[in-house]
Parts: sequence; C-alpha cells; structure tokens
Amino acid sequence: MAILLDVILPVFLVIGFGYAARRFLGAPDSLFEGAMGFAQGFAFPVLLFRGISRLDLAQTFDPFMLTAFYTGVVVGFFAGLFGARLIFGRPWPDSVAVAFAAAFSNGGLLGLSITERAYGTPALAYNFAILAFHAPFIYLIATTAMEIVRAGGRSLGATVLEVARAMSRNPILIGIVLGALWNVTGLAMPGAAASAIDLIAGTAIPTALFALGGIIAAYRPEGDMRLVLWVSGVSLVLHPAITWGLGLGFGLSEGAIRSAVVMAAMAPGVNAYVFASMYGVAKRVAATAVLVGTAASILTAWGWLTVLG
Repeated sequence: MAILLDVILPVFLVIGFGYAARRFLGAPDSLFEGAMGFAQGFAFPVLLFRGISRLDLAQTFDPFMLTAFYTGVVVGFFAGLFGARLIFGRPWPDSVAVAFAAAFSNGGLLGLSITERAYGTPALAYNFAILAFHAPFIYLIATTAMEIVRAGGRSLGATVLEVARAMSRNPILIGIVLGALWNVTGLAMPGAAASAIDLIAGTAIPTALFALGGIIAAYRPEGDMRLVLWVSGVSLVLHPAITWGLGLGFGLSEGAIRSAVVMAAMAPGVNAYVFASMYGVAKRVAATAVLVGTAASILTAWGWLTVLG
C-alpha cells in the first residue's frame, strides 16, 4: 500500500488536477493543448537533451536491457497490428494506429516520474538510455508501416523519403540527437546555459502530466471497447512481462531491469492519439485506449512495482 500512496498516487494526482480543471472548473481545451504542445514540442526535448548529454554511455547503454525492452515493443506492435486486423476486422491503416498505441508506453511522462519516486534520481540513467531510442524507434516502424499500407502505388523510394521527412521534423528526435552529439564531444555545458536548461527541463514532466489530465477529460469512452481492452492488455501486461522475463534471462542488474520494466508497464501515451490524428484513422480507439490504460495503470503499475521490489 505504501508504494501506491507514496510513489504512484502523487503522479496520478497531478493528472487528476488537470482532469478536474477541465471537467469541473471549465478550463478551455486550448490551455491543455498549449501546455502539451510546449511540453512535448520544447520542454521534453530539452529534458531528453539534458539527460542524454550527461549519460555515461558505456555504463547505461546495456544492449541486453535494450534488447529486452525493445523485443517487448516489437511483439506489442505486432500483437496490436494483427489483433486489430485479424481478430477485430479493422482496416490496415486503423490497425497500424492501434499497433502504435499498443507499443508506445508512456515512459517519458509516467515512467520517469514513477521510477524517480520509487528508486531515486540516479535510477533514471537507464530510463534515458531507453528513451534515446523509444520515440524514434516506434515512430519509424509505425510510420513505415502506415506509409506502406497507404502507398497506393507509390514507389519504395518515395515511401522512404516520406518516412525520413516525417522523422526529421520530430522535436523529440531532435532533442535526442543533439544530446547524443553533445555527449560524445565531452564538452562541459556553460553554467548559465546549464541553469537555463535545468529550469526548462524541470517544467516538462509536471506540465505534461497536468496537460494529459485535461486532454483525457475531453475524451469520451468510445469506439470498440474490446479492442481498447486488447490494446491495454498488450501495453500493461504483455510488454512488461516480456521485458521482465528477458531481463531475468539475460541476468540484468537490478537497476536495469527495474527501469526497463517500469518503462514497459506504462499506459499508452498521448502520442498514440497524435499519431492516429496525423493520419485520420482509429482516433476514437487511440483516445479511449489512452484514457482506459492510464486509469488501469494505477493498479497495474502498483503490481509491477511490487514484483520488482
């Protein structure tokens, strides 16, 4: 119970404050859309830049940890894709958006917050190592899959170019790449610049959590609830179970397996709705999966933290 009250509940209370502000206090949608735009488009890339620029790459980029986590991502993506197509009969473009939701755990917001509260700030080094590939990897496979199913006779070269163009505009990817480049230079960040980066980075998670609450409040539980439950099960149970099992099999350190499983065990992120909106497919399913998964993850995260110790 202490895990639930001391670690998990404060994170979800911030989401709840945003939800209450939208639902009961009449805060406009533009407030939350603007806050999320700032968080995802600027503050969170700065947070990733800071975290990755300071990583000890040799110590935290454990290939076995990354294999354990991203094997779960790939299995989750295809479970979402073929589940939506073969079990629920959705069109291929819808199925790709569903697969994105199943694979994209909200590690950047919920995962970082819960890991830090449960295991302390030093534990986040492994989280940042995972996040260095998280958004680029899933956007790459999902965008590629979507461009293939929507190609309509377009050449392979044109499809590849469209994927590259979409990836190059992603602010998360830009923050990750810049952080990695700064890391390998070995240069020290000037004091004033480091302080400014710290100020911006410190706003990323609370702003995004608050905005997430307001955005969720605007959703309505709609769409195929059986498919939503399928997505939530893949995201909250299958992905972390694969990561945990492979982590134990690989003999990962305690810190590595804790960070990897917590990151894997988070609900579908709001990027699932963003991706679905980009292509105009399966938006209701994606939005409802974020809502249902986030609510359910209060209990499933408690369960996984209990397993991890």
